[in-house]
Amino acid sequence: MSTSPGAASAGIRFDSVTVAYDGNVVLDALDLTVGPGEVMALLGPSGSGKTTALRAVAGFVRPVSGRVFLGDRDVTDLPPHRRGIGMVVQSYALFPHLRVEDNVAFGLKARKAGKARIRERVGEALEMTGMAGYARRHPRELSGGQQQRVAIARALAVRPDVLLLDEPLSALDAQLRSGMLAELARLHRELPDVSMLYVTHDQVEALTLADRIAVMDQARLQACGTPKELYRAPADEFTASFVGGANLLPVTVGTEGADFAGTRVDVDTAGAVPGARATLCVRPHLVGIGDGPNRLTGTLSEIQWRGATHRLHVDVAGHRIMADLRELRDPPVHGATVTLHFAAGDAVLLPAGVGDRGQGDRGQGDHGWGDRG
Repeated sequence: MSTSPGAASAGIRFDSVTVAYDGNVVLDALDLTVGPGEVMALLGPSGSGKTTALRAVAGFVRPVSGRVFLGDRDVTDLPPHRRGIGMVVQSYALFPHLRVEDNVAFGLKARKAGKARIRERVGEALEMTGMAGYARRHPRELSGGQQQRVAIARALAVRPDVLLLDEPLSALDAQLRSGMLAELARLHRELPDVSMLYVTHDQVEALTLADRIAVMDQARLQACGTPKELYRAPADEFTASFVGGANLLPVTVGTEGADFAGTRVDVDTAGAVPGARATLCVRPHLVGIGDGPNRLTGTLSEIQWRGATHRLHVDVAGHRIMADLRELRDPPVHGATVTLHFAAGDAVLLPAGVGDRGQGDRGQGDHGWGDRG
């Protein structure tokens, strides 16, 4: 399935885009570029501005300042139907009285495509999404996953340069979400020239599907990078906690390593000033139990069996540390004394408080933190 002419040069660019309702800023000076053929996930909590950013691309909201570009075209003042985009929303938005094939054809008919072209493109889109055998059914005769496939087929039928997906899997159960993620990844491989902007609050979806992730919070872009970059070397506490989950422990930087609750921990302190407050970030799956480097001893406050793993919650000097371990044959009991450990290379030192929700000043100047490069 080819895309429209010019798709190879398509992409999305936000040029200092600000959106406000009644003076309340819901998207604050967003600068972000989605490359041609790239999948960019907008990840963040409710109210972070991610859906507003997508709606600004679609043309459903008008920025109070800044410009939106699709490829080289400034589309800020264009109505939605002239932007050449496809869009999939969480509610599917299928017409219940129309058969599947007519739902998929809707955008093409609105563009006054010929009957032969409509028939060809509807067939292509249904085949690509695995729904060719359901063309004559009504939406009520389909499962939720099948309805979402039809919504995706409808968006693809117009051969968009840009595909917008707004929480497309949130209404599906866990098994269907997993299957649809695999299907979206396959579609991305088959449509290498189509740029996708994928809005989600689900970190697994973002990590699985996206080439890059833009982390949003409080109407602002907080961080942007590849999934591995944001997971392995987050720039701040909010990104660390939202992309993958993390143990965030307050420490004081020393001349070598750092101090956590009176215990010295070995960690790279490059760029940090001795005596400065900082936050130690270590992922739960990188925390072990028993003897090892950077030992921390505490009391087991909770243990959760998760099938292939156990999650331990251990209170150490008044701080909860999570450890995800392969299923334990003889797990410790509640209240037991537990020794945790982690490798120095598995920990990252972050500026203290930079990612705290609700903190007004997110700058680094008061934290004794040098240039992180």
